[in-house]
Parts: sequence; structure tokens; C-alpha cells
Amino acid sequence: MPTLILGATSPIARAVADDYARQGHALCLAARDIDEARRIASDLHIRHNIPTHALAFDALDIDDHAGCIDEAEEAIGSIDTALLAFGFMGDQQESQQDFHQARRVIDVNYTGAVSIAEVLARRMSDRGEGTIIGISSVAGERGRASNYFYGSAKGAFTLYLQGLRNRLSKEGVHVLTVKLGFVDTRMTFDMDTTIPIASPDEAGQAIVDAAQKKIDVLYYPRFWRGIMATIKSIPERVFKYLSL
Repeated sequence: MPTLILGATSPIARAVADDYARQGHALCLAARDIDEARRIASDLHIRHNIPTHALAFDALDIDDHAGCIDEAEEAIGSIDTALLAFGFMGDQQESQQDFHQARRVIDVNYTGAVSIAEVLARRMSDRGEGTIIGISSVAGERGRASNYFYGSAKGAFTLYLQGLRNRLSKEGVHVLTVKLGFVDTRMTFDMDTTIPIASPDEAGQAIVDAAQKKIDVLYYPRFWRGIMATIKSIPERVFKYLSL
């Protein structure tokens, strides 16, 4: 099955790509770092003997998104499964001082993600089949002082994916929302936390399994569902004084 990985150089995206490659999927790997995407594509082609293609993708270059999908489908065929694995956390303090920084966080995690998802949705809806996997975050469950730009963008993306899922469910297209907790990536590097940090390989396997089972929402690690239920239950008058 032709599969598109957007943000293909991230550890989680690589793990998902490797899982799909073992299953024999043709893969198109899209990323800003085209050289690294080509290296990953070549490695997967050699190890798994599958068709692969690499292309340049920038979430902020909205005018080029339709062209990216055109190139992907010309290379490997009509996209059956697409993973939106790109994101940008930014620095909260810098974003508070310079809205250009905040805007990049918002545009990468929400505006750019919605733009490419809509292109995919139109193609898949016309064919009456397909799967869109959007990686969101538990940070979008409640606004916290430490990362409210990133959290609000991911929260908006989660809400968008829910609406898209409701719309496309009538048209044969499945939408999976992945709400990630702490996974061992650049975003969690040097993080001081007592909460276990999951491996990208485990997260990738969970994402592939959830997509194949047509699950609507996946929390990963799964214990984050309970953590976030507790956090969301805290009254605002109390929550605003907590250092979370």
C-alpha cells in the first residue's frame, strides 16, 4: 500500500516507516532535510526491497502542499495511508518576547498540518478510502504556562482532526488522532521528569497497530489517558496556581 510519511526524519516517523516497510508498503518520505530523507529511503529500500521515494516538504510552504502530494502519488501511487509526524515546539520564553517565534509554532503545528491534511482528505475522499494519521500531543489537553503556544496549537489540531474524522467517516476515510506523552525525541531531550519516557520504536508500533485497527484516538504511552483525565478535572481556580 502506498504510504506517505510527512516529517520523515523524526525518530517516531522512522519507526513507523520501518514498520510499514516490513509489511511491504511502498513509501514516500517527505521532510525539510531532503538529504536525510533520501538516506532513510535508500536504507529502507535496500533492507526491505520496497519502492521508496524522498521529497522535500515544508509545513510552512502551503502553496506547495498540493504539489508535494502530486509528486508522492506520481512516485509510489495513490496514497493509502499518510502520517503527519512533523512538529515544532519552539521556546516559550522566546515566543512571549517575539510573536514571530510564536507564529512559527502555531503555523507548523496547526496551519501547515491542516493545509496538507485537507489536500490528502480531498484525494482520499474522492477515492472513498484511505487513512490519515495526525500526531498531536497531550499538551493540547489543557493550557499550561510553560508551553501554551505549543499546547494551544496542538489542541486546535486535535479538534480539527476530530471534525475531519466525523466528516470523512461517511466517505470511507479513517482519521487517527495520536496524543503523545513523553517519547524519547528531540522535544524531550534532557527533560527532568519522573514520568517514564517511551521509546520511539514502541510508539511507532503502537501507531501502526492503532491505524490498522481503525482506532479513533490513541494516547501513547497509554497511561497518559488517565493522567490527562485527572489534570483536566482540576478546577481552574486551583490549576492556575500549580506548576505543571
